[in-house]
Amino acid sequence: MTTAGQSHTPVLPKSNRLRRRFLSLGALLIITIAVSIFLGRYPEPYWMPPRLLWEDPLAQRLVLNLRIPRILAACLLGMVLSVAGTVLQMLFHNPLVEPGFLGVSQGAAFGAALGIIVLGASPLALQAMAAAFALLGLGLSAALARKMRFGGWTLRLILAGIAVSALFSAGVGLLKYVADPLTQLPELVFWLLGALWSITWTDTLSILPVAVIALVVALLMRWRLNILALDDHTALSLGSAPDRERTVLLVIVVAATAAVVSVAGIVNWVGLIVPQLARRIFGADAQRALPGSLLLGGIFAVVCDDIARVAFVGEIPLGILTSLLGALLFAALMISPQRSQPQTQDTPAAGGRRE
Repeated sequence: MTTAGQSHTPVLPKSNRLRRRFLSLGALLIITIAVSIFLGRYPEPYWMPPRLLWEDPLAQRLVLNLRIPRILAACLLGMVLSVAGTVLQMLFHNPLVEPGFLGVSQGAAFGAALGIIVLGASPLALQAMAAAFALLGLGLSAALARKMRFGGWTLRLILAGIAVSALFSAGVGLLKYVADPLTQLPELVFWLLGALWSITWTDTLSILPVAVIALVVALLMRWRLNILALDDHTALSLGSAPDRERTVLLVIVVAATAAVVSVAGIVNWVGLIVPQLARRIFGADAQRALPGSLLLGGIFAVVCDDIARVAFVGEIPLGILTSLLGALLFAALMISPQRSQPQTQDTPAAGGRRE
């Protein structure tokens, strides 16, 4: 209620304003992808005139065989990591959780590194090894958390994830030590820094089914995230099956994260900073924040990859750029004032939790 002399100003954006924001982000993503096609070092240092697509056969092959699969892979990478970060942050009630949580990214990194050393870096073999060890990391984290005797389930899972991540990081260090310094070690180090320089249509198509299925399932279940963000007793009373639904969401984000990590390497901060931006723009309700995170993640990853391949003569590893820009954005978000958004009638109770 409002007192006399006070006017009621709606706190949350109206549906048409939110729709405009989604449409603007979608248009920005399309524009970013379109511009990225013409960014590069042929024939100009930074830009390829669009007319060359009709006039120059070499430009056509360059765009179709190299740039388009790389841009699509970068877009999928950003979308998957951002959606995975949003899902994990809501499931574990922790805004600092990201896909490297629970040993997932480090497990995938160990599996892919093992594939490079043992199997010769076959794309399908790397993806299979990364997925297997990412799921192993999740399983080890869950098993270790069950053995712990103190703290709630979320705290135990966080601590177990830290331990498992450290274990796999040590394994990656050991593989770097035994790798051939002339052939395997340079490829392994560059892969661990995160890069899309060697992406082909085979790589992009290999991750496309897993990534699309995971994104679709997460979008379809986004309204359930608001319920799963509550305690189990409340979620059960609202008709949810918390254990089963959390398991489904965890498996799909782990599988998708492993798929993109297998071709791109370790790309940090995307899954941490993009969900924070999405919540600032769309609020804490997963029905809005998750698709917003998907669009922002695609834009962020494509822009970072454009800078990586155009800024200097030698390509900058993508993981370095995402860490640099992500850290700067994170610092800016932490020191900027945040407007309070009290809960209103069109905000679900579960989505009212401010992270």
